[in-house]
Amino acid sequence: MSTEDRPPAPRSLAEALRARGDASLGALLRSRPDLITPVPTDLTQLATRAGTRASVVRALERLDRFALQTAEALAVAADPATYGELLGLMAGDDADPAVVAALPHALNGLREQALVWGDDDRLRLVRTARELLAPSPQHPSPTGLGPTVQEATAGMSPGRIQEIVTAAGLASTHDSVSAVTALAGLFTDRARMAALLAAAPSDSLDVLERLVWGPPYGQVTADPAPRLRWLLDRGLLLPTAPGTVVLPREVALHLRRGLAHRAPEPVPPVVETAAVHRPQVVDSAAAGQAYTALATVEELLKDWDEGGPAVLRAGGLSVRDLKRTAVALDVPEPVAAFWVELAYAAGLIASDGEADERYAATPAYDEWLELPAAERWSRLVTAWLAATRTAGLVGGRDAKDRTLSALGPGLDRSAAPEVRHRVLALLAGLPEGAAPAAASVLARLRWERPLRGDRREDDLRGRLAEWALSEAELLGVTGRGALSAQGRALLGAPAAPAPGRPEAEPSGPGDKLPVHHHHRAAPLTALSPAEQAVASAAAARLLAPLLPEPLDHVLLQADLTAVAPGPLRRPLADMLGVLADVESKGGATVYRFTPGSVRRALDAGQAASDLHAFLATHSRTPVPQPLAYLIDDVARRHGHLRVGAASAYVRCDDDAVLSEILADKRAAGLGLRRLAPTVLAAQADPAGLLEGLRAMGFAPAAESAEGDVLITRALAHRTPPRTAPEPVPDGPPVPDDTLLAAALRAIRAGDLASTTPRKPGTAPAANGELPRTGAAETLATMQAAVLTGEALWIGYVNAEGAASQRVIAPIRVEGGFVTAYDHTADEVRTYPLHRITGVAELADDAG
Repeated sequence: MSTEDRPPAPRSLAEALRARGDASLGALLRSRPDLITPVPTDLTQLATRAGTRASVVRALERLDRFALQTAEALAVAADPATYGELLGLMAGDDADPAVVAALPHALNGLREQALVWGDDDRLRLVRTARELLAPSPQHPSPTGLGPTVQEATAGMSPGRIQEIVTAAGLASTHDSVSAVTALAGLFTDRARMAALLAAAPSDSLDVLERLVWGPPYGQVTADPAPRLRWLLDRGLLLPTAPGTVVLPREVALHLRRGLAHRAPEPVPPVVETAAVHRPQVVDSAAAGQAYTALATVEELLKDWDEGGPAVLRAGGLSVRDLKRTAVALDVPEPVAAFWVELAYAAGLIASDGEADERYAATPAYDEWLELPAAERWSRLVTAWLAATRTAGLVGGRDAKDRTLSALGPGLDRSAAPEVRHRVLALLAGLPEGAAPAAASVLARLRWERPLRGDRREDDLRGRLAEWALSEAELLGVTGRGALSAQGRALLGAPAAPAPGRPEAEPSGPGDKLPVHHHHRAAPLTALSPAEQAVASAAAARLLAPLLPEPLDHVLLQADLTAVAPGPLRRPLADMLGVLADVESKGGATVYRFTPGSVRRALDAGQAASDLHAFLATHSRTPVPQPLAYLIDDVARRHGHLRVGAASAYVRCDDDAVLSEILADKRAAGLGLRRLAPTVLAAQADPAGLLEGLRAMGFAPAAESAEGDVLITRALAHRTPPRTAPEPVPDGPPVPDDTLLAAALRAIRAGDLASTTPRKPGTAPAANGELPRTGAAETLATMQAAVLTGEALWIGYVNAEGAASQRVIAPIRVEGGFVTAYDHTADEVRTYPLHRITGVAELADDAG
């Protein structure tokens, strides 16, 4: 393309955006969705919004390390800079081939996100980004560079500048500007600078060596040492304040051989493999852990079935209740916090909202229990993927130094879903069965989202990644550290790379250097809700055959125990949970029968004959005689004593038993006295009396006012219907295709209205004002445009008082309204004439 054919260089970011196609603008709005919240009226407003501090900071924080290094290099380059100057700052004098290959893509990415604009011969960093990234004494640059010679000498006296120029071997000039220019020219001339430094004392060079990679500032006394005086005399160090000197940027770049960064990082760190297992072993281990996850959540909810812990006044679980839950689940407290938060995120537990507020299972828990095991698992992991609540923070401190409690406020971290997804996506890029080295995963994430200022203590993404790896293992998304087949399906990921093939291997004969592989390889993006539902169903189908089949039997043993060699079907498990106590868990669960557990079953309405029949039906071994004797013995004594309400009373047909109770010292606290040979009255309430008599070894039964035995079946406590907590979004959502198309159409139309040329003499003042014409002139111009079919430019104020400018083609004018095709809205609309501020004709050549 000749110089005459080349389009003129853009003079502003708005002009650069105006020259883009819809695909390029769409890519900008996807990468920076805050720019269309709300939709800008035109491209000038879009460019203004893209340069605001909040938007630029957000865009910079989402750059990978090399793209950020490129932006930092532009911030210390001339404004504007050429591509050659930028390449020199990034690749140095040695022209690192990896940097040379990666820089075009990084620069295009900055252009796409509207952080850089202009052609390669006039590259400009957005002004706000330059202010954020350029070096200053208050905010040092990550490059470690200081101010330029011109900036550092801004307050220096002309006489002192001339002295420096002369000492550096340059001819004196008539003004400070040309002197500073000559000094900067010396420092940027490699040959002359080499000659100047060759004459420097060695200890002076040592001083420069200490400052070259930053920080560039140093302290000096009122009478500097000779090694410092030599540098100060020649401007190789320049004073910035009393007692402070700085290494000029041009000098540092010469000493660095042109590099803006000590270590440019054009290639992302490779995710290293720590171990490799057979895929079948990984899937089996993950399936076993998935079953354990389901059993743990069920055990947690069963423990809270009749009403769980109380809700703290500030919200959340108390430390004591979390410890109690951890003991009940036989897990450490941080793991217990994870299971509690997971059940909450899945909508299975919530606060009941009553006066003495407690946590309890929701109605959704009962629905969840009826699902097949694999579907229950997919519900849990889908909730985990999307949840912003972060269990790993439990026990930490918030900004006000308050302890963060499980289920309490302050646990939401909007970055959590994105980090979880990215960690699993990195695992999906490894061969099947490959478990990553955790340190390499963290290094990769830090490259993709580098820490501002390298603040290790604020590395939230690193901690989120560590938690994601451990939580994925707890849930069975990974097995032995490697991503399972069901985990891969959960992400909607393709088949894993073949063993031995590196991640994102060059895909064609022309791809010799794997420099851009992190850009070229299609990353796994977060799925839409509909896509995630499909992926979760696929993951459940893969998991289902790997889960153990529930059993309908147990093995009864002579030592009053029952062994369940695997998971039990729910009716059997529920009944056995009432009739016996769990003694140990593992591959097989051991239940122990005790007088208390048998009495619990009798209290729940079971007769001794029911219990014998139940055990005979569900045991693969004969019912041991000791167990049969235990059931009969407890049943014979069950209900022999009756407790009712007086305050409370005890009655028994055998007055000798009542005499035995009265004589027992342990009954002193119950306040018993004999009312009749077969009746005792008590000061304790019926529940306390029942508990006291059972502690003394008796087996009383409660009775109603009619004298019937009361069945004390445990009632499940449920909250009212509750919805799962909504994740806290990480900024505005990425627009879908429909919204994006509508926004682009509106922005283009608004830009047409604001930039279309008007006929001379009819345009308003050139400061964005709306056209102003009288009512008669407006009506006449509208009627004429109906006849000629011409388009007009109008100012319009809607019912809310919002003013806008539009390009319309009038179709009909009648009854105080104009019906026209609105180019701005791309549709036919009707406007009241009294709301039109004025009208202007477009120029004949308006395109």
